Amino acid sequence: MSRDGQIHAEWDPLEKVIVHKPGIEMFIGLLEPYGSLYARAFSRDGARYEHECLSRKLEKEFNIQVVHLKDAIVKKAQEEPRVKQKLIEKARETLEYDGDKKYIEGARKEFDINCQYYDVMHFFNILLTNPLIRIKKKRGTRNIELEIVQRQPLANLYFMRDQQFVTNKGVVVCRMAKPSRRRETKITKFLLEEVLGLPIFYEMKEPAMVEGGEFFPMGDFALIGVGDRTNREGIDQLLSLPLDYQEIGVVHQPANPFIPSSEPHPMANMHLDTYFNVAGKGLVIGSEALFKVAKLDVYHNEGAGVFVKDPTQLTLYDYMIKKDFHIIDISILEQLSYATNFLCVKDRKILAVEVERVVPEVLTELRYAKRRNPKKYSGLLAQVEKDYNELISSGNFFPHKKEIYQHSITSRLLTLPNLTGGFGAAHCMTCSLTRRHMD
Repeated sequence: MSRDGQIHAEWDPLEKVIVHKPGIEMFIGLLEPYGSLYARAFSRDGARYEHECLSRKLEKEFNIQVVHLKDAIVKKAQEEPRVKQKLIEKARETLEYDGDKKYIEGARKEFDINCQYYDVMHFFNILLTNPLIRIKKKRGTRNIELEIVQRQPLANLYFMRDQQFVTNKGVVVCRMAKPSRRRETKITKFLLEEVLGLPIFYEMKEPAMVEGGEFFPMGDFALIGVGDRTNREGIDQLLSLPLDYQEIGVVHQPANPFIPSSEPHPMANMHLDTYFNVAGKGLVIGSEALFKVAKLDVYHNEGAGVFVKDPTQLTLYDYMIKKDFHIIDISILEQLSYATNFLCVKDRKILAVEVERVVPEVLTELRYAKRRNPKKYSGLLAQVEKDYNELISSGNFFPHKKEIYQHSITSRLLTLPNLTGGFGAAHCMTCSLTRRHMD
């Protein structure tokens, strides 16, 4: 049985996802990759092509319903005046003007008058680009100096996993950690409620910070990461909800053992899904080196939204063994190359990144990082170069590993040398909305 907006387990057959093909907002983001939270510069055209391949595989090869965020919102707004009006209102709230009071008042009135001439995409693009308009009038006929400032465009919107996550009771809308991403939930919530007609089970409230890449539904229990992108207040709000999980494991973001503790690098494993993922029932894939240092607190469900902390703290490794999950280990180099950021389509069938194509970019980034900060990155670079030599000699790059075949995992590959430049792969780019529950 399946129901939109409710997911029991990460390995249940996937039926519906939400994606967003990057547009003008990525062009603006690539003008300053670091400030846009990207890992590196990359080709926007290449990224858009790779995203089309992702969507096509989901739709054509796996027969999964793919909801394209922009297309769904635009189509609904064109068909229903009520939805269009709400979109216009959101665009009006987003668009800002700078100048004297008289100019601002006139500009707002003119926007309202001109709305009848604009197409729906005009308003959607305002939400994406978040513009500020400044006008300075000078002497002469229509002698105007116009400045349009793009204030933190939604350059990461294509990572559709993070704005929300889906529990066994419904959709939880996140409050994202980085200010540059916080506005994304305004669009995704609009899609869920106004376009798809899905109720929101809960929306995180300030000062909570939670992102969807931290959450995994695991049948009778769930896992959620806490660290750079998810804070204690977010965990507390989650643990106050009337969820049906017998227990929830809170996984503390581990420090990379090859980076000095005095100089942490949280982006290297910013979400739980960057070093952990589920390939099937009783089967997870990830870096044991990180599993064994990631502390985990267990909260038992006492009913009515009350979860009580177990006094015994475990590691993520110990907890998964205790739950009778088999762990397929990957190297640190593979972890940094998005091996765990695959999408589980159904039990033991995954849509994975072709790690070998991403590895050269990761090695280049780390060599550059070592030149800038040898104290911080020398140990990590030495380890990943060792991993690289071993993987080259064995031809054992993920997902082409004997353990994958031994556990009857079928993998379909995505080549993502550009999209991974934004710091994510297939799991990050898809909001799993519906999975058919298999008892």
